[in-house]
Amino acid sequence: MAILPSISRLSASRGASSAAVRRPPGVLSIQSHVVYGAAGNSAAVFPMRRLGINVWPLNTVQFSNHTQYGRWTGHVFPPEHISEIVDGISAVDALPLCDAVLSGYLGSEAQGDAVLRVVEQVKQANPAAIYCCDPVMGHPEKGCIVAPGVAEFFARSALAAADIVCPNTLELALLSGGGPVPESLDAARSAAEKLLLAGPQAVFVKHLGPAGLEAGKSFEMLLVTSDGTWRV
Repeated sequence: MAILPSISRLSASRGASSAAVRRPPGVLSIQSHVVYGAAGNSAAVFPMRRLGINVWPLNTVQFSNHTQYGRWTGHVFPPEHISEIVDGISAVDALPLCDAVLSGYLGSEAQGDAVLRVVEQVKQANPAAIYCCDPVMGHPEKGCIVAPGVAEFFARSALAAADIVCPNTLELALLSGGGPVPESLDAARSAAEKLLLAGPQAVFVKHLGPAGLEAGKSFEMLLVTSDGTWRV
């Protein structure tokens, strides 16, 4: 597929040598965890490991269930939790083995600042590492559901720091200036191209829904880079 060369070039541009990497890639996955259901690390860790990735799950929250149920119990971890865990990984000289940082749901704005400090720490240990930001804010049909300040953090700080950003159409609209949710493929592409100007080298719209060519009848995604656009 045309997508893979584009992402591979992103690593290559940072000095990575695929021939030299014989070990499974290491990914620090900083996301939520739910006990009932599958979201965040509860959903992401297993498929990534099945793909041969060495996943290091670091949870931002531990909730009873997904917040879209409207009620849940659990805890939002303090930002120091994120920093301390990564400091521990650094203390055993493992950070150079981290090839990517993936961030998802944040329980607070302060957690976002901690994540960006971790990204900087990882890139100091491994300059070839990339940062993939999944700017979890909500759902096109249910609106923004994150804690105060989190949406603003993604637009203000995370977007510029990310190498790859993976919004849905609601998040794409919020990040590209707060306009209406894209309802066509052209509108989604235009909004994604606007995000590229903020810093990321790739924008991967993770679910087009009604904006897709099949109007939500199938699961369609869109990859936009400076090289072109691909519908998946």
